[in-house]
Amino acid sequence: MTSVAENGTRSILRAACVSVGIETGKAEVVGPRTAYRLHDGMVARIGGRGQKLAAGREVALARWLDTCGVSATRVVPNIPQPVMVDGCAVTFWQDLPPHHPGAPGEVGRALRRLHQLPLPGFELRRIAPLARLEREIASARSVTEDDRRWLQGHLDELRGRWKVLPQGMPWSVIHGGDWDDDVVVTDDGEVMLAGLGWTAVGPPEWDLVHAAIECWTAASIGAAQYADFCNGYGCDVTRWDGFFLLRDIQEFRLTLQALSAAADNEVFQRQAVRRLAYIRGDSGMRPWPGWADLD
Repeated sequence: MTSVAENGTRSILRAACVSVGIETGKAEVVGPRTAYRLHDGMVARIGGRGQKLAAGREVALARWLDTCGVSATRVVPNIPQPVMVDGCAVTFWQDLPPHHPGAPGEVGRALRRLHQLPLPGFELRRIAPLARLEREIASARSVTEDDRRWLQGHLDELRGRWKVLPQGMPWSVIHGGDWDDDVVVTDDGEVMLAGLGWTAVGPPEWDLVHAAIECWTAASIGAAQYADFCNGYGCDVTRWDGFFLLRDIQEFRLTLQALSAAADNEVFQRQAVRRLAYIRGDSGMRPWPGWADLD
């Protein structure tokens, strides 16, 4: 049964496709009803209202990476993008070929290649990992007022530490997101960056800390896999003086993500409470048992 929300996105899809001369055919929903697989290996993504600038940057980034020889998600050529329909930014992409998640060493090498690129000739946002988090704290419905005050105090502490981030590698283009599913290997062995939505200019170490959290916080990868990642990239971020700050920021953000998910679905309530207890220091040292992905 087609939902009201899906009917709305399908009407936006049809209008966008008509404007660029693409047949929608029997468009197949991909993901959370904001992307559609079309014919001839094309995927249309429908962004939220007010996302024209962000969508345009993602398209420009994909085209730039292609000129740099970096394998990444590719836009459909010869189409002016994004296409604006009712305030929503619609973009058209080439569907990924058959693929599987990248191994830690492959991910490390892909990130190193990205970080070695010169900055592009267009503006990318600079990473601001603690911006606008008060809203998430205020909207968390599964915490007590004492918890909320602690979260705000911890945010203030992290902001003070971020202002004096220790010097590390020169800031570069970074992936910026949780790259678990965003670095893939095609069946013919090509390593590709599949998600570009969080790409920004920032400290390369930001991307590396995620792997350290996977190993030393969540224990979702083993020490040998983490060593493969470090060997693939060429260094171990845990040896850098700024590691603990970036780790604490990412764990804080991951905790707020769980609290936000719990507000919409009580299935995530236990994970949210568990993460909050962990970052408050109530449950012993890392790795923390039970820290799990929000699946």
